Amino acid sequence: MQQTIWIILVSMMFFGCDGNGTSPVDHDYLELRPLTAKEQSLVDSNQEFGINLLQAITVVDSTSNVFISPLSVSMALGMTLNGASGQTYIDMQNTLELASLSESDINQAYKSTMDLLMSIDPDVITLIANSIWIREGFPVEDAFIDTNEFYFDACIAERDFADPATLEEINTWVADNTNGKITEILDQIPVEAVMYLINAIYFKAIWLFEFDKQYTETADFFMSSDNVISVDIMAQTANLNYFEDDEAQVVDLNYGRGNYTMTVFLPKPTVKINEFLNDLCADQLDYYITNMQEKSGTVLLPKLMTNYKLLMNDVLIQLGMGIAFSSQADFSRINPQEELFISRVIHEAFVQIDEEGTEAAAATVVEISKYAGGPSVEFIININRPYLFLIRERETGVILFMGKIQEPVWGD
Repeated sequence: MQQTIWIILVSMMFFGCDGNGTSPVDHDYLELRPLTAKEQSLVDSNQEFGINLLQAITVVDSTSNVFISPLSVSMALGMTLNGASGQTYIDMQNTLELASLSESDINQAYKSTMDLLMSIDPDVITLIANSIWIREGFPVEDAFIDTNEFYFDACIAERDFADPATLEEINTWVADNTNGKITEILDQIPVEAVMYLINAIYFKAIWLFEFDKQYTETADFFMSSDNVISVDIMAQTANLNYFEDDEAQVVDLNYGRGNYTMTVFLPKPTVKINEFLNDLCADQLDYYITNMQEKSGTVLLPKLMTNYKLLMNDVLIQLGMGIAFSSQADFSRINPQEELFISRVIHEAFVQIDEEGTEAAAATVVEISKYAGGPSVEFIININRPYLFLIRERETGVILFMGKIQEPVWGD
């Protein structure tokens, strides 16, 4: 493997930074207006919530690949928050790390951040869609509908939940808004279900510096010291933002014009991936990102195509939202006459990382039910062991997707 690395490295140094004899292309990095205080609070909350979520999922599922969109989960629960009252509202607000914002500030920050993310880079496809599906005949407070229509641009649909066509229609809506990457997020509609609040995100971008396919080779990936598999690893040499300390190597791989980026965290060989993740916090994340500097280096990155689906009830309960899933839940701002609770939060995400770029999608479903009765190379980063990565917008700091990869796979 080391011989292969150096053959690739020497070839790239000889032929140029993009590996094919040309210089890196010029790009127009788009500088955005400064974020408002409310938007910045939402961004900070998104980072903290995303880290908490990934850490909690790893407790439940410590050995598998994990790939999620904290923004999707946050947005679906953000819509649901507009129907919560009392302690239910407080616990959900705290779980989402939004305690510093008023309700109107939260909604406005979601709206402006969503609009901003979809308009930042014309070379990157970022689509965010929301919908609310209501059981036919179930009364819902007008204020709840109006708020989510205005701030989340939510599509509102009232349907017969007993009709099998409704399940198909909901799944089709998710498929349409994730470019066919998530096709069956719901397997059934229980008789107690009265509402579904759904967020869908689709992201597709080419690398600013693409990986040349001629340098993709089969190589070892060390899942652990005694578990080695063969994977396809891509290679490139370019000027990239990079930082290294005793714990990890960190590198930015930019998309489009450079606003969107994949940030890869490769723990040092002596640091286990779950230990690194458990020690991560928003301040530590900011430390890594702000200390990166542009350097010339070589990146060896496994190709990846994987799908991850999880019932998130236990994870969200662990993070402090237990009351929302219980008989003590208060969703009186949806319907004050019924005892409503969150029965399921389902999250599914897809990612494909190859030589051209990245395609990713995610959907989150919140199911509301009622009780029936109740140049010179300065570094080499060889990503040949478990690693973390984020897909984020650099100017705002919004994290769209997060992943912990134990085993790079290609396909099902």
